[in-house]
Amino acid sequence: MTTSSAQGVPARTAPEAHILIVEDDEDIQQLVSYNLIKNGFQASCASSGEEGLELVRQRTPALILLDLMLPGIDGLEVCRRLKQDETFRDVPIVILSARGEESDIVVGLELGADDYITKPFSPKVAVARVRAVLRRRAEQAVPPEPDEPDLIRTGGLLIHPGRHEVSVAGNPVALTLTEFGILHLLAKRPGWVFTRQQIINGVRGYGYVITSRAVDVQIFGLRKKLGEEGRLIETVRGIGYRLQE
Repeated sequence: MTTSSAQGVPARTAPEAHILIVEDDEDIQQLVSYNLIKNGFQASCASSGEEGLELVRQRTPALILLDLMLPGIDGLEVCRRLKQDETFRDVPIVILSARGEESDIVVGLELGADDYITKPFSPKVAVARVRAVLRRRAEQAVPPEPDEPDLIRTGGLLIHPGRHEVSVAGNPVALTLTEFGILHLLAKRPGWVFTRQQIINGVRGYGYVITSRAVDVQIFGLRKKLGEEGRLIETVRGIGYRLQE
């Protein structure tokens, strides 16, 4: 048996998602579908495991509320088949069952169910669980931002390592790869004194061959480009350079 609305409850004009209820108890079907539709969802019902699988193939739901004690194919087998099918394995499943023993819950979750609600249950709690599962799935579906080193701020100086960008008081500063490499090296450990050789080793990967004397030339050019913020680069006589803390 299928239903897309609950008697006396008009569906909202912009339902959030289609929920499939696989439950052989018609009273529970009506109670759950009523509350889902009341909260803006669409709802369909199936009275057996076989019918539930058929409805999933006809129209993939956003979530399945699945009873375990079903005629024919039981709920655990329905869950197992769906999770083994590449087409439907990502459809979240919330189990509804009178079997509330810990072992039953563990079996359901290990098969891939997203949640487990024991009977009797509050319809409001069921709707809240549905929302929570859908929300988690939506968050998981958002692609992560690419990993990016943290921005470095010192005075009016802003360094964006991931983009190889530097700005002073909001104004972009054009640096060569070697200049950027030296500044980034110093900025990662403000207050730490780097010898000229350490600076050479640190920026060698930027494709510029430099000598100890060339480090001094690069620092001179870097200070000039940074304007007033160039004072942050301090010379430590006899050792090398550091960026003020």
